Amino acid sequence: MRLFVSEGAPGSLPVLAAAGRAQGRAELLISTVGPEECVVPFLTRPKVPVLQLDSGNYLFSTSAICRYFFLLSGWEQDDLTNQWLEWEATELQPALSAALYYLVVQGKKGEDVFSPVRRALTHIDHSLSRRSCPFLAGETESLADIVLWGALYPLLQDPAYLPEELGALHSWFQTLSSQEPCQRAAETVLKQQGALALRPYLQKQPQPSFLEGRAVSNEPEEEELATLSEEEIAMAVAAWEKGLESLPPVQPQQNPVLPVAGERNVLITSALPYVNNVPHLGNIIGCVLSADVFARYSRLRQWNTLYLCGTDEYGTATETKAMEEGLTPQEICDKYHVIHADIYRWFNISFDIFGRTTTPQQTKITQDIFQRLVARGFVLQDTVEQLRCEHCARFLADRFVEGMCPFCGYEEARGDQCDKCGKLINAIELKKPQCKVCRSCPVVKSSRHLFLDLPKLGKPLEEWLEKTLPGSDWTPNARFIIRSWLRDGLKPRCITRDLKWGTPVPLVGFEDKVFYVWFDATIGYLSITANYTDQWEKWWKNPEQVSLYQFMAKDNVPFHGLVFPCSALGAEDNYTLVSHLIATEYLNYEDGKFSKSRGVGVFGDMAQDTGIPADIWRFYLLYIRPEGQDSAFSWTDMLLKNNSELLNNLGNFINRAGMFVSKFFGGFVPEMVLTSDDRRLLAHVTLELQHYHQLLEKVRIRDALRSILTISRHGNQYIQVNEPWKRIKGSEADRQRAGTVTGLAVNIAALLSIMLQPYMPTVSATIQAQLQLPPPACSILLTNFLCTLPAGHQIGTVSPLFQKLENDQIESLRQRFSGGQAKASPKPAAVETMTTAGPQQIQVLMDEVTKQGNIVRELKAQKADKNQVAAEVAKLLDLKKQLALAEGKPLETPKGKKKK
Repeated sequence: MRLFVSEGAPGSLPVLAAAGRAQGRAELLISTVGPEECVVPFLTRPKVPVLQLDSGNYLFSTSAICRYFFLLSGWEQDDLTNQWLEWEATELQPALSAALYYLVVQGKKGEDVFSPVRRALTHIDHSLSRRSCPFLAGETESLADIVLWGALYPLLQDPAYLPEELGALHSWFQTLSSQEPCQRAAETVLKQQGALALRPYLQKQPQPSFLEGRAVSNEPEEEELATLSEEEIAMAVAAWEKGLESLPPVQPQQNPVLPVAGERNVLITSALPYVNNVPHLGNIIGCVLSADVFARYSRLRQWNTLYLCGTDEYGTATETKAMEEGLTPQEICDKYHVIHADIYRWFNISFDIFGRTTTPQQTKITQDIFQRLVARGFVLQDTVEQLRCEHCARFLADRFVEGMCPFCGYEEARGDQCDKCGKLINAIELKKPQCKVCRSCPVVKSSRHLFLDLPKLGKPLEEWLEKTLPGSDWTPNARFIIRSWLRDGLKPRCITRDLKWGTPVPLVGFEDKVFYVWFDATIGYLSITANYTDQWEKWWKNPEQVSLYQFMAKDNVPFHGLVFPCSALGAEDNYTLVSHLIATEYLNYEDGKFSKSRGVGVFGDMAQDTGIPADIWRFYLLYIRPEGQDSAFSWTDMLLKNNSELLNNLGNFINRAGMFVSKFFGGFVPEMVLTSDDRRLLAHVTLELQHYHQLLEKVRIRDALRSILTISRHGNQYIQVNEPWKRIKGSEADRQRAGTVTGLAVNIAALLSIMLQPYMPTVSATIQAQLQLPPPACSILLTNFLCTLPAGHQIGTVSPLFQKLENDQIESLRQRFSGGQAKASPKPAAVETMTTAGPQQIQVLMDEVTKQGNIVRELKAQKADKNQVAAEVAKLLDLKKQLALAEGKPLETPKGKKKK
């Protein structure tokens, strides 16, 4: 192997430190090159550091190179380390780049340098303090520690930028800096010059913009547009001018929807919810809502799309619920299937099919797959030690047992899986087990069962994964979970249970048993499709022409990414297997977990009674979608996002654009004479639209939502700078300019209505009705920004899209859904209760203060109307007040004002 580094290149620091840790594990030649030397032949720009592998392949991202060296030294990756690496790339690096640029290139000092990274350093310090561990991922040094240390070292080696109050960060940094590999790396790269050694390298880099991310950018539009090439601008203008004629014909909806040869055929499933309970917000965002966004997007792209789901109705959970409610299992299934369907209908989930698993087709297909597995030698028989309740006189299936997890000690672990650590367990492994029905202690007895021979299926599984994973959009957590199973070694998996309610086992000697729900639940996708169309095999036995996207929470990954693929591969019947496995982390509620029994959290049937429209729920859940790490629903944050992003940003822009057409031009879109600035805006909107497509094609749903808000924000800035309400009263040239600005703005609003359709379908339809958007434009979203509302187009009646959420309204809802956590008599309202805010709420408020501060600074820089500036300043002061209360700080009196 050969490692190329450059003196003064920041990325060389962590790479050399990681290489030092792996010393002796492989032969490594280290070469120093100039920062402008093209090491990787297929990259268009110079890039260092670079690791050239013995195979001739290249690694050229810092974290990838460091990961390679850590894997060489026997390190096993984990979810927390991966989370830190994602945070470093998306949050720390943009802030750190700005700080180093200010320090090294511009010669700034003190607060100017520290301000961009203050929040990031505080986050690291809080994380270390909260976990009470010396390193980021635990008791031992990990890849995350080296990558973050290397990124931060050029700045933090100067004590001025490592505050003593950040004690945990200070200790962590000093510990790593004292290690020999890190010391050698620092000496090699910085040459005793400190951060100044980076100057030659940084001077050749583009000036960084300190952004929280593209989606929340508040940079002045002119700076962003200045980076566009003339070719990009010309292409954007050409596409704009073609207008509606660019749209292909809308494809008629098939019934049933079937794959079409030569077209992109997209099959989408969301994990089948257990029929026995009511889904909470975490269930909804983890499965059906995320899948719905992608299904709607697929249809906008004119892809041949089938989206299906249904209730998972067999198994122990159903029997348990039936006993609790004094009903038969079938009656429970019938009752809760309707409840689920009603909830998803209210949330505007656009299933093509919402079925159920208690059907003859489920029995037929499951038994067929099983018999093919038996015929090919992939099913074993063995005697199993099981828990039996003597009081109830029966063997206890997994969900009839509860006890202490043998791995993490969680006291309410189920007999099949621990909800806390996520590990799969056998019921007999539980400590202090109890029968959930009568609460007596069960005894261990033997029973004969069938097993899927996963070790025998391991080779075809790994061959399939090697072919599928490269280039696919499996989420990192899904890849990690499956690799962990493979690394630990596959073991035979029991596929039968001693129950009555389930798919019967068609094998002599096992007639009194049913299939384990996690053997046949995933087959439910096939049977639900078979109940939709007798041509179901065109979807499910057609891997050459069908791309299968499966959405779920991370606890379902083993069954979709391993157990079902093994069953299908072993059946040898050309089944369509998952192409893209999309798994979310968990959504928590405020600072805890959802609990129906304790009345904590919002469940699907309750959201309808809050008075908050379904689209607002959709927006907020998608805004906080737990991609990469767990997230939390927060009432305070929901209020802030509704009032800032929807009401003040998106709704404000779309309403103003439409109102200008109605008020100044009689409801007809005016003539547009584009200036160079307008053309650049077209190009910028086009690039953001293309970024939105890139993100959604990769199923990065949350990030793509930010692109919508970014375009809206730029639209607001465009209107604010050009002031059409003033120009309409001026000269002929001014009135023409007002017309152009209004026409371009209302076309951006039309574009946003289409981009919004996957996220907020009702709001999207409302905007399109108000603008009278031509039907073809409502059904197709191209990658270019088109003029869909040409001059002379008449729009309809424009009205506000969103309503403000008030503090007292939100506080009332917070108390209503707080269950046992509710205080006896809270007063007086939201801001008071925020004195006990958790770190997530505080972080949310810090983000809002930063964004609002950017808005105020931009308005002042643009010399905006004083009343508007005053209104935005008032919002900023209110947010700062909320933040101070949340942090438990005394409120400061604004300077220049008397205390009341």
